[in-house]
Amino acid sequence: MPTIVANGIEQAYEVIGAGPPLIALHGATSSGREDFAAQLPSFGSAFRCFLPDARGHGGSRWDAAQGLTLDMLVTDVATFADALGLDTFHLVGFSMGAMTALTFAVRHPDRVRTLVVIGISTEREPRASVARRLMDPARIDRDDATLAATLGRRHDAGQGPGAWRRLLPALAADVRAQPLLAPRDLRRVDAPALVVAGDRDPFCPVDHAWGLARQLVDGRLLIVPDCGHEVPSLSPRLFNEACGSFYRATEPSARTRLSRTDPGGSGA
Repeated sequence: MPTIVANGIEQAYEVIGAGPPLIALHGATSSGREDFAAQLPSFGSAFRCFLPDARGHGGSRWDAAQGLTLDMLVTDVATFADALGLDTFHLVGFSMGAMTALTFAVRHPDRVRTLVVIGISTEREPRASVARRLMDPARIDRDDATLAATLGRRHDAGQGPGAWRRLLPALAADVRAQPLLAPRDLRRVDAPALVVAGDRDPFCPVDHAWGLARQLVDGRLLIVPDCGHEVPSLSPRLFNEACGSFYRATEPSARTRLSRTDPGGSGA
């Protein structure tokens, strides 16, 4: 897996496909390859997909005991794109990656051609309570040996044995403390945006997803029936079809946004 120095760390990433650039941001404790496995064939046929490991995850080495915040993750995306020479790009995020993507779009609206966010709410609860319960290393060690082994497989090689036990509390602490996006912040996001949630998502109730989509300038909403948090992996066919329709419908707008920032079209 290649790495690139950005925001003071070596960020590991994968590149798949060819076409306009798309950055896909994975969820907490996971990786792009795992969270978007069912999307990579279709996304890779239409886009050049960049899948960075978030700091403290996989090959992007960072000791979460030093802190791991949303601000860090957003700056990581900006400097990662800068290092690769990507002025504008399509942006997709799931869960933690969705909050990172949404906050990036608020802070850098001109750099985002389209935005897809899955499983995220701009409200503190129930996200903080669910994160505190699920991201408890002692509970996982005691009750879920399979998950403990999975987390070790994902992160031990890049972060060192047992580093996930420091990562999880840092993630839960950030959910409790990170600044919340206000409606005036969300109105800065003028790129076409698709907000996705499962109707049984414990992190993101349906009304939270609906409210987020309504507050975005060009927001659309997909609620997936009989589905929990991990929409891309639990309902891949419906999610992929919705993304395909979204990207086809918004292609003229994405091209217009590219021409505003890159008149020569070199970033396409």
